[in-house]
Amino acid sequence: MDKLRKECPWDSVQTNESLRTLTIEEVYELAEAISKENNNEIKKELGDILLHIVFYAKIGEEKESFGIYDVIKNINDKLEFRHPHIFGDVKVKTAKDVEENWERLKLKEGKGKTVLGGIPEALPAMIKAYRIQDKARGVGFDWTEKEQVWDKVKEEYFEMQEELKNNNSEKFEEEFGDFLFALINVARLYNINPENALEKTNKKFITRFNYLEQKTIAQGKDLKNMTLDEMNEIWEESKAIK
Repeated sequence: MDKLRKECPWDSVQTNESLRTLTIEEVYELAEAISKENNNEIKKELGDILLHIVFYAKIGEEKESFGIYDVIKNINDKLEFRHPHIFGDVKVKTAKDVEENWERLKLKEGKGKTVLGGIPEALPAMIKAYRIQDKARGVGFDWTEKEQVWDKVKEEYFEMQEELKNNNSEKFEEEFGDFLFALINVARLYNINPENALEKTNKKFITRFNYLEQKTIAQGKDLKNMTLDEMNEIWEESKAIK
């Protein structure tokens, strides 16, 4: 990286801001490789992300702000502080105990930071909702029984339907958001990651729709000229595909 920053026309002009969107892209590529359980691609994408870490550290060094040693030392210190059950005398029994203690320690680190203050604003909305709910759970603000959240889902559903009847698009959007938030709460309480669940459904839909499209083309037809019943007939066939 020292050599690249001095001699490469592209690398030498990069900044934290110019790298930011590229880093986000690399993280999504890693997420895709993980989703596909492609270990070879995971290895490659981890290398790409490691390059970005080194790159940011080099820029920090040039600004006389921090270097790669500081980055590594910082995470080492943080891991020791947040694992007192390993490096200290705190006793825990379950992974849930560890998570709850982790959140309490993060608040201490923040010196007055709010419970939800550490959630990045730029997170995708579904992931953000999950993290909001999980952090609230960490301080005891949660349903005491799983059945209660189903009552909340029903409540939000009927409120959403009411605004739809009232033809109030703004309020309908608001209630729709509340409904989604309640569904994400269901996923969390039943130990389902809603992002992963939705992505599985996305992939299933793509597979089935591709089958529909390919079979339509093979029959010399065009989807735009087919009836919904004709498409549904092929769609039902596609469900046999794994």
